[in-house]
Amino acid sequence: MYWIGGGSGAGKSTIARRLADRHGLCTYATDDAMSDHDGRFRPQDAPLLSRFKAMSMDERWVNRSPEAMLESFHWFRGELFSPIVEDLLRFPAEPGVIAEGFRLLPHLVKPLLTQPGHAVWLLPTPEFRRAAFASRGSLWQVARKTSDPEKALRNLLERDRMFTELLAEETKRLELPAIEIDTTTTEDGLAERVTKILGL
Repeated sequence: MYWIGGGSGAGKSTIARRLADRHGLCTYATDDAMSDHDGRFRPQDAPLLSRFKAMSMDERWVNRSPEAMLESFHWFRGELFSPIVEDLLRFPAEPGVIAEGFRLLPHLVKPLLTQPGHAVWLLPTPEFRRAAFASRGSLWQVARKTSDPEKALRNLLERDRMFTELLAEETKRLELPAIEIDTTTTEDGLAERVTKILGL
């Protein structure tokens, strides 16, 4: 079992797929499981998600500070992590699995590690994140659904910057591997660094 967590836009999915193809592993994308997990939770299991779903787009992204967004965002707080574990337990022991996604918080993953080096977190700089979203055509995807797209985008990017900072602090405190991703980082170079850390 291998884990690749990190901030949004860091290239987790790309690297996971690349390494899985190279080493004959399965992949599990936590982003792809969100709608399924969202659809089968009980409100008492995810109170932050329940409140989030009741909000309008402006209430989510325009009318609150980035700090409030960070503090109350359900996935960043580890809500519904148990369905991720349940999903992973359904995979066969061989050939192995690479799980990836920003929902893989260091303090939740560490107790599940069979080996300390089987996890890494990718920490994108704000410049890299914005460039990555722009290249994917998703930079304004959420923001344009609000009444003030420019403010919503600023809030989203600042919230994600602060989340990445928290990941950096937590990986350091828990002595877990992390890689900073900036605009000079190449996909080949990143793939090699992750391969080395995971011991593939």
